[in-house]
Amino acid sequence: MNKQFLLAARPEGMVRESDFMLVETPIQTPEAGDILVEVQYMGLEPAMRGWMENRADYIAPLALGDVMRGFGAGRVSLSNNADYPVGSLVTGSFGWQQYYLHKADATALQRVPEGVSLRAAIGIFGITGMTAWFGLERIGKPTDGDIFVVSSAAGATGSVAGQLAKIRGCRVVGITSSATKCEWLTDTLGFDAAVNYRDPDWQQQLAHACPDGIDIYFDNAGGEILNTALGLIRNAARVVLCGGISRYNASSPLSGPANYFNLIFRRASMQGFIVLDHTTEFSAAIEAMQPLVASGKLQHADTLNQGFEALPSALIALFQGANQGKQLVAVSAQRQSL
Repeated sequence: MNKQFLLAARPEGMVRESDFMLVETPIQTPEAGDILVEVQYMGLEPAMRGWMENRADYIAPLALGDVMRGFGAGRVSLSNNADYPVGSLVTGSFGWQQYYLHKADATALQRVPEGVSLRAAIGIFGITGMTAWFGLERIGKPTDGDIFVVSSAAGATGSVAGQLAKIRGCRVVGITSSATKCEWLTDTLGFDAAVNYRDPDWQQQLAHACPDGIDIYFDNAGGEILNTALGLIRNAARVVLCGGISRYNASSPLSGPANYFNLIFRRASMQGFIVLDHTTEFSAAIEAMQPLVASGKLQHADTLNQGFEALPSALIALFQGANQGKQLVAVSAQRQSL
């Protein structure tokens, strides 16, 4: 049998465990050209909150009763496709289920590169790592000496974006949610400074960390953090709109940043992007990042929850800021060392 979590209700405010329904269905048998993937790990992303809503944007919304959408990593357990022999390690949009049937006419799965663990494949080399890479390369365009600030800096995307900017010669400042995370950013990842936005004087701390202003702001937060950063941008600054975790579970209407007019005063740019637009380039990005990871210049971490049934609570924990690095769930108790 295949355990699955279905979308049971549209979220109102914070995601709740009751928004999901756990069911068991028979495992589907692969037909000609199909493969069956045993899912080992499931990654959790803030964007999941938007997928649960009844609105269409860059990706179609889920219908009530659909398997919850999610990106995972696993092993091919049955195959009728010579391109994916049994034992192949792959990543893809598997959904919240223990087994995923990949049809012959579906979009190709991503192969896990040689020497890369499944946890790394869905983390540093997965959607969040690719988001950091393409947001920085295509919009941030860092140059030596730039002042780079990133929000949700201890998360899977922010921690990688900050390190990549540091490798490119930037002064890097992270905004995060605890003193422990600030220490991790500076002492382990090599950020030049970190600010805890839960401190009452965090805005003054950020201004002190960036006395000459901000050249690149990589936004994962939205809200007041985005507004504060816009007040500090320098001439020709680049603002990368990646996400907005502060707004995903909001239950009241949202206002735009009051400091947006600074984009005009500073001749600056602010641009959003969707990493799925760059899937054909993932392999090249992974190839460029692998030596950095192997050398220790680019570090990564994850927060791992055990057991398929932990998926809803792990997603809620992500929005509560409990994770450091990528939030993962070990869906299967087998082969978790992969």
